[in-house]
Amino acid sequence: MTAPGPETPGPETPGPTDPQPAGPTAPGPDGPLRLVLADDEHLVRGALRAILGAEPDIEVVGEATSGSEAVSLVRELRPDVVLMDVRMPETDGIRATELILGAPDVVAGDRAAPRVLVVTTFENDSYVYEALRAGAHGFLLKRATAEELVAGVRLIARGDSLLFPAALRSLAAHHARADRAGALRRRLTGREAEVLRLMAEGLTNTEIAGRMAIGQATAKTHVAAVLAKLEARDRTQAVIAAYEHGFVTPGGASTG
Repeated sequence: MTAPGPETPGPETPGPTDPQPAGPTAPGPDGPLRLVLADDEHLVRGALRAILGAEPDIEVVGEATSGSEAVSLVRELRPDVVLMDVRMPETDGIRATELILGAPDVVAGDRAAPRVLVVTTFENDSYVYEALRAGAHGFLLKRATAEELVAGVRLIARGDSLLFPAALRSLAAHHARADRAGALRRRLTGREAEVLRLMAEGLTNTEIAGRMAIGQATAKTHVAAVLAKLEARDRTQAVIAAYEHGFVTPGGASTG
């Protein structure tokens, strides 16, 4: 991985949820956003540390060179966000994500489980798709600029998901099952089906409300209903289910 810098973006058109430059978030009651870096390349970690550590609201509290070390550091340090490379020795980022998000001992007191943002060199990396299925809250390409990196970390820390719809469609296409679209469609109302399609486009609740000409509270209610009916942990999991069931096709249209 090269240090995020002024590289020319890839061919993918940025989606509505691509990270946008943003000012620092106000530190919480416990201080700055606490971050653990997990990457087996020393130069990569150094670049990430230099970029993120320069932000007043972000503190890099630990660095791991493998997935197993990342799991240990999370249990010890209780970070808010883990920036996870998916391809590492011993334990890869997929298994590490499963262990971090599935273990009750990663939560201490009122501190929630950490948010996991995976990083990858290639947008069609199958490891990324498996990491998202394991519960990661989003992914970021290693060619991202410094501004996109910082914005992405803040976005994840706020509780949002960071998805690149075009890349996710490409990944999910390999797992799609069009014959299951009808079954998923029958579990949702017409409004909920439309909301799921817009979620797959990467729209936020506010953008969904605008597109459907409904209130933000109503949009939020529909999103919550979709998550509940699909038994999805978050928006990422719901979108993956939509593609895997063939409810949303790689071209973006809904079926069923």
